[in-house]
Amino acid sequence: MSEGPQKKRKNDEENSTELSEPPSKNTKMQIQCPYLDTINRHVLDFDFEKLCSVSLTRINVYACLVCGKYFQGRGTNTHAYTHSVADGHHVFLNLNTLKFYCLPDNYEVIDSSLNDIKYVLNPIFTMEQIKQLDYNTKMSRAIDGSMSMPGIVGLNNIKANDYCNVILQCLAQVRPLRNYFLREENYANVKRPPGDSSFLLVQRFGELLRKLWNPRAFKAHVSPHEMLQAVVLWSKKRFQFIKQSDPIDFMSWFLNSLHMALNGTKKPDSSIIYKSFLGHMRIYTRKLPPPDADDAAKVDLNSEEYNEMITESPFLYLTCDLPPTPLFTDEFRENIIPQVNLYQLLSKFNGQTSKEYKTYKENFLKRFEITQLPPYLILYIKRFTKNTFFVEKNPTVVNFPVKNVDFGDILTPEVKAKYKGKTTYELVGNILHDGTPEKGTYRAHVLHKPTQQWYEMQDLHVTSILPQMITLTEAYIQIYELKDD
Repeated sequence: MSEGPQKKRKNDEENSTELSEPPSKNTKMQIQCPYLDTINRHVLDFDFEKLCSVSLTRINVYACLVCGKYFQGRGTNTHAYTHSVADGHHVFLNLNTLKFYCLPDNYEVIDSSLNDIKYVLNPIFTMEQIKQLDYNTKMSRAIDGSMSMPGIVGLNNIKANDYCNVILQCLAQVRPLRNYFLREENYANVKRPPGDSSFLLVQRFGELLRKLWNPRAFKAHVSPHEMLQAVVLWSKKRFQFIKQSDPIDFMSWFLNSLHMALNGTKKPDSSIIYKSFLGHMRIYTRKLPPPDADDAAKVDLNSEEYNEMITESPFLYLTCDLPPTPLFTDEFRENIIPQVNLYQLLSKFNGQTSKEYKTYKENFLKRFEITQLPPYLILYIKRFTKNTFFVEKNPTVVNFPVKNVDFGDILTPEVKAKYKGKTTYELVGNILHDGTPEKGTYRAHVLHKPTQQWYEMQDLHVTSILPQMITLTEAYIQIYELKDD
């Protein structure tokens, strides 16, 4: 029982040590620190949770720049102080204030040679730098000598979070979303109710994007550890990094959660999420008479119950249904993997094709008509069907063009006229599933706009790939960008 107040007193003491020190003390020593050459940039990793490695507290945490570990406080008897005396490590960085200190002497170190460490911990982008991202073809060199392209870096797989990684990699290529989150001031003034933790999701996503696009990173990969912890916390453990989930479920939840955390409403321009991905469709629904009804019940088809109902519906992605796989083998007793054209799948949304939907009690006939296309169109190709016993995967290959995909072909003439021919999209992100439904893995293909080079990303593995190879894969989720010209 006595441990609680004692610990509290200790924290207060550490914080008071932080505040009581005069800023101008030891000015001469601040500039000439003899231990700067002991800093080891190879071990510095700011991707993980900022908590003390001994007390596990988040308050007043310092990173040791010699061994990379985190410790609390810098006053006498604190964990950082003890570490500096016991191990002879002297240079520390406050992870909150971004100030450098030398312990145990406890003076501030001011040296411009440390700015690169500060930038890795908290990359900052100006408007001009963000504009240059779409034209920059310069590679970045990590401390170990490996080369990488900013924005095209691997994400660490902690255990089973590849389903998150592929979504985060593709969203990082959506330009308006990226540009918005790279500048923290865009969302720094969003007011949330007291005690609301959902804004943590926004901050962590911003931090992750800034690290992915950091041209001066120390290493050629990023660990999404803090981002995923915010996901686990805010999704109430629905999504975890120790258990595989479906990327479309995660993406749908993630986009809606970001929209809500940014105080988004039902208005199309209320958040950057809706501005980028929100489209609109009209759904025509007609109830079907039950197949086992007698003749008397079938006669009354003109009643109000069987009239066609029209509803307006917004969407963040379109669900495309694959044709069922053939049950029988061909004449050579081989199962040929069927192929289908992307435009065949999109015909579901032309306002004329009807599809039957069965519920437990009733059957409906539905038609879908797109009334407004978003700047970025997400397609979800439904590969998995669940029945009572198991999940089944449809291996049908979808043939799709990578460039100049005209979505105007599925619009009605009235809606198409409104766009004046600007309905051409090109693919910027493609997610695919390998293996069986239970034990499969996910990969992503992303387009690097400045070089027009495609890259395949599977966690930490990043390799360039020909666009012709992308079309041969079992596409699962695709993101298309509306062409400006």
